[in-house]
Amino acid sequence: MATYDRDRHPQQVQVHTVHDQRIDRFGDRSHYQNQQGPSKSKVLAVIALLPVGGALLGLAGITLVGTMIGLAVATPLFLIFSPILVPAVLTIGLAVAGFLTSGTFGLTGLSSLSYLVNSLRQITGTVPEQVDSAKRRLQDLVEYTGQKTKDVGQTIQDKAHDIGPEGAVHAGSAVGGAKEGRGTKA
Repeated sequence: MATYDRDRHPQQVQVHTVHDQRIDRFGDRSHYQNQQGPSKSKVLAVIALLPVGGALLGLAGITLVGTMIGLAVATPLFLIFSPILVPAVLTIGLAVAGFLTSGTFGLTGLSSLSYLVNSLRQITGTVPEQVDSAKRRLQDLVEYTGQKTKDVGQTIQDKAHDIGPEGAVHAGSAVGGAKEGRGTKA
């Protein structure tokens, strides 16, 4: 037996105490507190919401049953009146599509006109400057035309003075291709 005891190695047992720690939402470690059940606020929330949830679940069931009964009653009517209902649904659908399309085209037209008006308003800011420039050019043209008219009138007056009162050419020049001696009395 002595050999048996020598071959045994003594084993040491270490006991570690484990502290159950929780990390709350702020990152603080707090020792786990043994709670016997839910808090009072949770119990009150369950008590308050249980009737509300039950009532809503009951209403959902009643609605489902009513829908199934209505579908069961309406299905034969849909089959009997389908030659009337299908064209009516198509007509109503096309009318709604037409109204929506018309409204879309109207809005597109109005937005286009609005864009055009805004563009014209922006251009109008430069129009007075262009009008002033056009007025100046027109005044210059009128002055030039007036000066030319005066010059032509002066030239005609000088020619008429050269011809004289009887129509004879004094300085040997003729006006407008007139022949010599044509203006003299015979």
